Amino acid sequence: MNLFRSEEHVRNWGSFKPGTEEGLIPLADMVTIFSGKFFTRRLDPDYMTHFQEYIGEFVTALQAIGQTRPFWSPGA
Repeated sequence: MNLFRSEEHVRNWGSFKPGTEEGLIPLADMVTIFSGKFFTRRLDPDYMTHFQEYIGEFVTALQAIGQTRPFWSPGA
């Protein structure tokens, strides 16, 4: 994972590949995604029992920040 100050800096990065824009996401949105139960409850003994619930919350979080493209699909 690489962190950049702005999308402009990403595009100026020497290793930037045009066509990968859908993978760009602001840090605040990444925090929203990775703070959900899908990630934070992984060590719980009943994690798999609640997996469908957690994946649903994960998908809802992705939709809330506008990440609905195939790149962000949990099944991709």
